[in-house]
Amino acid sequence: MAKQKSYHHGDLRQALIETGLAMLEEGGLEGLTLRKLAARVGVSHAAPEHHFPSLRHLMTAFAVEGFRLFAASMRSAMAAVPDDPAEQLRAASRGYLAFATSRPHLFRLMFTANRLDWDDPALGPPANAAHAVLEEISAPVAKRMKLDTPEGRASVEQLVWSQIHGHAHLMIDGKLRREGGTGYEPFAAPLDLASVLLPE
Repeated sequence: MAKQKSYHHGDLRQALIETGLAMLEEGGLEGLTLRKLAARVGVSHAAPEHHFPSLRHLMTAFAVEGFRLFAASMRSAMAAVPDDPAEQLRAASRGYLAFATSRPHLFRLMFTANRLDWDDPALGPPANAAHAVLEEISAPVAKRMKLDTPEGRASVEQLVWSQIHGHAHLMIDGKLRREGGTGYEPFAAPLDLASVLLPE
């Protein structure tokens, strides 16, 4: 109880999010409950409900943080390479996959719509910021492919996202393996999308 009293209002909310994210990666979605989270943080079982009335509210808060980290992972990779459409596409892909493989349970949660409250005003901005990266890397590709129309750009975005997102799920599900080994293969397999869309 002494530990419970030591939290300020905002501190407890953040502690619940940070601890919950760690528990999510340890045991997945099915192993996480508000009661288990309260026990891990060291507060009464009812304390999380002041900030998160339901598990869905907590999952939404996880996704808010997840989309922020997701966009940052892609942008960090993009900042390290030349401002060239092919290099930016490859770098964003690496950042996408790095996030997915480092936080696989959070990554899955972010794209499981029925677990999240999309009416929560906190969720839209970081999700849109992550999607903006997709638009940013796809627009110059569409232009080089002579598909520089709203429909053309949307088609390229769909293609790029489908390939990278599908690759991410193959990786976190353990479907991409080095021949004779057990480690994840980096973005070299199964497809370097930039080389296909933007041949030299």
